[in-house]
Amino acid sequence: MAKGAPAKDPYRCVECGWTATKWVGRCGECQAWGSVEEVAAPKKLSLIAGTVTSPARPIGEVSLEKASARSSGVSELDRVLGGGLVPGAAILLAGEPGVGKSTLLLSVASESARAGITSLYISGEESASQVRLRAERLNAIDPNLWLAAENELSSVIAQVDQVQPELLIIDSIQTIVSSAVDGAPGGVTQVREIAAALIRIAKDRNITVVLVGHVTKDGSIAGPRILEHLVDVVLNFEGERHSRLRLIRAIKNRFGASDEVGCFDMNEQGITSLTDPTGLFTTRHTEPVPGTCVTVALEGRRPLLAEIQALVGVPASEFGNARRVTSGLDNARTAMTLAVLELRAGVKLSGREIYVATVGGMKMNEPSADLAVALAVASAAKGLALPSDLVAIGEVGLAGEIRKVNGALQRIQEAARLGFKRALVPVGSDIKIPGIEIMEVGRLEQAISRVRIG
Repeated sequence: MAKGAPAKDPYRCVECGWTATKWVGRCGECQAWGSVEEVAAPKKLSLIAGTVTSPARPIGEVSLEKASARSSGVSELDRVLGGGLVPGAAILLAGEPGVGKSTLLLSVASESARAGITSLYISGEESASQVRLRAERLNAIDPNLWLAAENELSSVIAQVDQVQPELLIIDSIQTIVSSAVDGAPGGVTQVREIAAALIRIAKDRNITVVLVGHVTKDGSIAGPRILEHLVDVVLNFEGERHSRLRLIRAIKNRFGASDEVGCFDMNEQGITSLTDPTGLFTTRHTEPVPGTCVTVALEGRRPLLAEIQALVGVPASEFGNARRVTSGLDNARTAMTLAVLELRAGVKLSGREIYVATVGGMKMNEPSADLAVALAVASAAKGLALPSDLVAIGEVGLAGEIRKVNGALQRIQEAARLGFKRALVPVGSDIKIPGIEIMEVGRLEQAISRVRIG
């Protein structure tokens, strides 16, 4: 190539760096739409010193006052954030449509306003009247809570200049556009530049900014990947549309743990924190019922009790196909557990319809629920109820062995706190907790014998 000649591939994908000789609408490498842009001619890097905006000083002399967290007024959100809202922080909250993102943030804005924090809620998807209607239902009216419906970035900045908020909520980042930036509304370029501008405002004016983000079909956050790198905290809001349970997971957190989980109850009054969500996932029976077994799941670092229920039908004709239905559990893992239960533990299941489900719409994919699934099915098949004060934790191997799981001590401590008196755990767990009997088992048939349903 001759000296000074243009680059061979003048177009590049801003997502993955893939290059092309001409413009295309979709990247040929990462398949992102609208991410291919023309590469500007390289400029020579200047080595002339500029003006220092903030002089360097020893790290021990840097003040922590501006970085101290303040409560959002929602305890479970504070738990996930690592203490609360940090001034100058940029938070990205993503979730599926209708999961309750706007409801949660309106509650956060109103609680912050009641605590004397000036809050500004910018709605890009709904009119101000629609948001006010929801606020009436949630009892979220306060003089310190300001509301505006804007879609233009310059108008948003004007609203910030006028209100001077300490908390700014943008619902959502994909609906804000700027005439100074090329690209379609909600496109890669628009979202990247608008997010960067709002984050600069947050840092310069010490405002906590919460950005609501959309998700794609596979559940990942829509928009450029760099958006997640720009913000300080990335939260994922999860929940089934027909279930009351909502979970917030911290995917990235510069101010706390990134494996924390917050639990919420979505009801007629809005969304409320669940400091002890066990009641949603377990059922207190007046009398022992065959086909139920309680286990303890780990959501991030948080132990949650969950009840597994099973129903086993009478043997069908030899020519009929018996149904195997699961809800809230992994189909393949449940099928393997049922096969081990029949072939290794001698529980006759061939030709019988089997239904296995979790209570409260909870989803469990971790192997620690295997033992509870096996005991619930064995209990239902034999018509014998398990002890009501028993929890079962363990992974079932294909040879019928019970394997150890992570966080066993934390799980048993939670069960003991909630009044359970017996725990079935794998051999070698080495757990001793006052008030609860620890029963170690090495094989599935041994576990069935210990709970007297064998």
